[in-house]
Amino acid sequence: MSVLPRSAAPTAVPGAPAPPAEGAVRALVLATLGFALSCWAWALLSPLGPVIVARGTLPEASLMVALPVLVGSLGRIPVGALTDRLGGRVMFPAVSLAAVVPVLFLGLVGQDSAVGLLLGAVALGIAGTSFAIGIPYVNSWFPAGRRGLATGIFGASMGGTAISALTTVPLVGAVGKEAPFLLVAAVLVLYALIALRWMPTSPTWSPSPGGAASRCAAAARLPITWQASYLYAVSFGGYVAFSVSLPTLLTTWYDLGSAAASLWMGAFVLVAVLVRPLGGVLSDRFGSRATLAVSYLTLLPGALLLAVHPPLWGPGSAALAAIAVGAGLGAGAVFALVAQVTPPDRVGAVTGLVGAAGGLGGFLPPLLLAASLERTGSYSGALLLLGAACLAALAITRVIRR
Repeated sequence: MSVLPRSAAPTAVPGAPAPPAEGAVRALVLATLGFALSCWAWALLSPLGPVIVARGTLPEASLMVALPVLVGSLGRIPVGALTDRLGGRVMFPAVSLAAVVPVLFLGLVGQDSAVGLLLGAVALGIAGTSFAIGIPYVNSWFPAGRRGLATGIFGASMGGTAISALTTVPLVGAVGKEAPFLLVAAVLVLYALIALRWMPTSPTWSPSPGGAASRCAAAARLPITWQASYLYAVSFGGYVAFSVSLPTLLTTWYDLGSAAASLWMGAFVLVAVLVRPLGGVLSDRFGSRATLAVSYLTLLPGALLLAVHPPLWGPGSAALAAIAVGAGLGAGAVFALVAQVTPPDRVGAVTGLVGAAGGLGGFLPPLLLAASLERTGSYSGALLLLGAACLAALAITRVIRR
């Protein structure tokens, strides 16, 4: 009796017009590119915070920076449900073109007033919803044994935020305040045209029946949705929190200059982004539950070690590396788990809910870190809470059914 190889997809449609692997590679490349460019747009306002405050347009930039993240996280819920219904080939160019509107608004008129900036920040959140398109789209192209790697590669394109960090302020200084926004708008339009022309539809995909609200409600009834939401809130939320708070922590606790602290933050982000696909690969090879357990067992000692305020060179850098590796592994493994255990017609809706939880999970830790420093003069209390969250995540990995 013959045995199917691991690469054979049990849900493959017989007689597909092209070999699945060929179409899958193109689909993965275009989806990854789309999310990277969306992240570039999503993060446009963050590097401009100090510049806008210096102009006097806003007295404080934290709300302007936080609004796109908040709206993008919550927007993943309806966008994921719509992806189940309309498919990635429709939703990727649609969201890219929709994001052009707030990008142009901010570039041309929105920066001239506080109201314009805040309204533009809210609308810019649409760019962050593309994550909930890519996971179900990529998932539909790959068999179970390869979905972890594929979704991990796609998720690593969250490093597109680094493009904004590296280019936005230099472009404003060299060309003008409109330059980064006009550039991003042009790139998004070009990507939408490419996606409309060349982004394929998986032969295994079919539209889910029913409305977006009913699909979200059905996804919310699945235990895996809430289990994965908590796990992603700890792993991806921890990554977001440290990528946002690390410069302040390093300058406050270790007296680093802002330039040096930014380099450390860049290294932290790079490690987490590069490790994320590895979380998917290990999930394919050893299972998502085991990989998630390893990720939290890596993140936990990192948080506990950093809580005792060790010297930065040596134990401190090892603690930060452990947090980056643990968060990256966990973020990659969570969506490998979602792809493995979620009914195919609900992957988009579940991804939307889980992705929203991860984005929202990035808000609480920075607040706790700031509150801990203000009340006790130390970040230790918040870092110990992160350790407790890792212990709860480990407990959840024990009860998830295969």
